[in-house]
Amino acid sequence: MEDKKKTSFTFEINNFSEKEAKISSPKFSSGGCEWVVKVYPKGKYIEDHLSLYLCVANPESLRLGWKRRAIYSLVLLNQSGKELFRTDDSVCHLFCAQFPSWGRKKAVPLKKLQEKGFLENNKLRVKVEVRVVEVVDEGVVTGNEMLEVRGFKVLYSQVVSVNRLFTQHPDIAVNFRPKNQLVKTTYMNVLLGLIETVDRPPHSITDSELSNVQSELFDLTEAAGFKLDWLKKKLNEISLERKKANADRTRVQELEKHIKKVEAGLKREKTKSSTSAAKVLSLEQTVSELKDELNKEKSKVLC
Repeated sequence: MEDKKKTSFTFEINNFSEKEAKISSPKFSSGGCEWVVKVYPKGKYIEDHLSLYLCVANPESLRLGWKRRAIYSLVLLNQSGKELFRTDDSVCHLFCAQFPSWGRKKAVPLKKLQEKGFLENNKLRVKVEVRVVEVVDEGVVTGNEMLEVRGFKVLYSQVVSVNRLFTQHPDIAVNFRPKNQLVKTTYMNVLLGLIETVDRPPHSITDSELSNVQSELFDLTEAAGFKLDWLKKKLNEISLERKKANADRTRVQELEKHIKKVEAGLKREKTKSSTSAAKVLSLEQTVSELKDELNKEKSKVLC
């Protein structure tokens, strides 16, 4: 275990409004490894916010299985030392080979930074406070470890999925009601399973699975309080696609029956000596057209 002493480091960015590319701070040490702060003046994977990240500077030089559990804050200050922004420092994060950095994609709106008087002399000071609470220099990651992500304890193997979920839908849990951690974990597992189901091709989802998804979605929104309008929309789209696919399959079956009926009639007419060549040709043309239409309908079903 680390002695839990907080490390503080500050660096300055001059002519900040002129910066566009990623800016990396000088390295500093804490918890037996080096760290660096990365600032994205025009945002990372986003265009209207400044992005901030705390990163392990040399992960490749650390031993296999290394971990650092740390509580940190990223702070923005103006030249006079006035605090402009601070990340939440109440959550302990696990830094490891799979997740060597944590931060905030939407730290400060760019419009706010551009407001007159927000920055002094076009200079931005960035301060980071790190308290490493656990150091593991080597070990084996089993995937069964429980980590906390946005207030939810999830499996190590689920961290990427949960982080992506909150990145894409930041307000998903603003109205979440349960406080018990075990209940929160259960609901999150249900949500991840539901998302995995609806991400499959619509034709591979059975009626039973679709019914279960609808029931689970109701529980997740009405009982738990998750904000899942986007998921409801996707589920409605899947239902419509399945109805269309079912209609296409029905049309295919009808065409197959019709073709068999016309082919049978054509066979009978060919055996009759009195049947004109024109009538046989007409029936053959009808069969050909029906088969073309059948192939088109089958391609719709396969899509």
